Amino acid sequence: MTTATTPAPIGTTGTRTTTVRGRLTALGRAELTLLARNRTAVFVALLMPAAMVTAMKSTFEQVDLGGTGLTVAGAALTGGIGTVLIQAVYMNLVAAYVARREELVLKRLRTGEVTDGEILTGTALPSAALALAQTLVIVAAGTAFFGLGAPEHPELLLAGLLLGVVLLTALAAATAVFTRTVQTAQLTTLPLFFTSMMGSGLFIPLEILPDRLAKMCELLPLTGVMTLVRAGWLGGVDGSDLLVAAVTGLVWTALGVFAVQRWFRWDPRR
Repeated sequence: MTTATTPAPIGTTGTRTTTVRGRLTALGRAELTLLARNRTAVFVALLMPAAMVTAMKSTFEQVDLGGTGLTVAGAALTGGIGTVLIQAVYMNLVAAYVARREELVLKRLRTGEVTDGEILTGTALPSAALALAQTLVIVAAGTAFFGLGAPEHPELLLAGLLLGVVLLTALAAATAVFTRTVQTAQLTTLPLFFTSMMGSGLFIPLEILPDRLAKMCELLPLTGVMTLVRAGWLGGVDGSDLLVAAVTGLVWTALGVFAVQRWFRWDPRR
């Protein structure tokens, strides 16, 4: 007769002390395995951004971009990067955090060496890597087939991507606070999804909006990230706008982190 044993939580390996890097690697590897088994999540993360870029290109072809400094390809592909961030990081992670919470995974992990921040970060690593990989594909495609050229300021593009990943990870954890099930995550993520699509320059460039409305949209969570991404790839943004974009993104990130620290729930919401 054999008896099943339950693996010890990550970080509880007898008297051996693990490192932060080792714990994050183990968490990321475990989460990557779970992500690969979720065919729906993989389908959405891989194929939906391509479909959204196609839709954006069709939309921008009907919009007068004169005076914005943008081409149809430039607007569509940079908007595609924003779509990748929202779907691969934000929407994916809300479902992941809720699923791990309801399955008691998060609660068990907290009994070991792993800190709360490491648990949330380790869970986010595969989604972040997927978003960055897809962004590289979009940039390569834009350079090779759409005549956009290489990024003019790659450091700004990288800064925008990293800010977007951290920001959307924090907002995903905050959204998980009031998301009861994985199924309802499809609903609780929609406000940020649609707001960003319409107001952060993914589908509609802010330059063609009325000045007052454009100023309001500049305060949305993802607008600063998109400003940095477009400036990094296409250029044409002055220093003051970049500063405002960075500050806006950092403020929203700080608010998201505060919300997670204050209200994140580790126990199932049953």
